Amino acid sequence: MPIYEYHCAQCGKDFEFMQKFSDPPRMVCPDCGGELKKLISQCTFHLKGTGWYATDYAHKNSPSGTSQKSHQKQETKTEKKKKATSKPESA
Repeated sequence: MPIYEYHCAQCGKDFEFMQKFSDPPRMVCPDCGGELKKLISQCTFHLKGTGWYATDYAHKNSPSGTSQKSHQKQETKTEKKKKATSKPESA
């Protein structure tokens, strides 16, 4: 459930309430009975797990061409294996 912040216009206190999305907004201050105004606040969250840009995709599309370099390295390893396993031609 999200946490919503409210500010009382009469006493000046700020409140946080856990509410469902479907719950109506609070209108009355629990301390003084004044009018509450819903605040727009910054929410914080942390992305965890695989698949997020910072952990998995940062190097794949980098402009420095790191994906090309790794592809070239892979080709040279394959070429070396082919040369090592191929039979020399007899003349």
